[in-house]
Amino acid sequence: MSLALSLHLLAAVIWVGGMFFAWVILRPVAGDLLEPPQRLTLWYHVFKRFFPWVWASMAVLLTTGLWMIFGVFGGMGGAAAHVHLMLATGLSMMAIFLHIWFAPFPRLGRAVASEDWPMGGKQLAQIRRLIGINLIIGMITVLVASGGRYL
Repeated sequence: MSLALSLHLLAAVIWVGGMFFAWVILRPVAGDLLEPPQRLTLWYHVFKRFFPWVWASMAVLLTTGLWMIFGVFGGMGGAAAHVHLMLATGLSMMAIFLHIWFAPFPRLGRAVASEDWPMGGKQLAQIRRLIGINLIIGMITVLVASGGRYL
């Protein structure tokens, strides 16, 4: 249980912490300092480096979460309400990320490659909104995970 929980927490910190840094710190600085061509190119390459970590985090979160649900709690029937909520929010976050990965992210890459800055700006705006939503869901999930069993 301790190995699964430790890996689970590490994966959550990487994913949610990365979104927090990108959305709250990097986004406003890049917006203030960089013109659209440099800003869009920066974001595309930031995502290109961060998104493999999100994939790894999702794999670890799913594996360790299901390991704890079925190996420790004896299935969903033995899991407390906060575990059900964490699973639901985690799956929601994964669905949002999959949409980002398969739709606006490749379009952002094509826009940057072809120097279509208006299209790139549109794709980045969509990614920004979705990451903002995922960040809120992720922070709620952290609150549920850390305090749920005490409710």
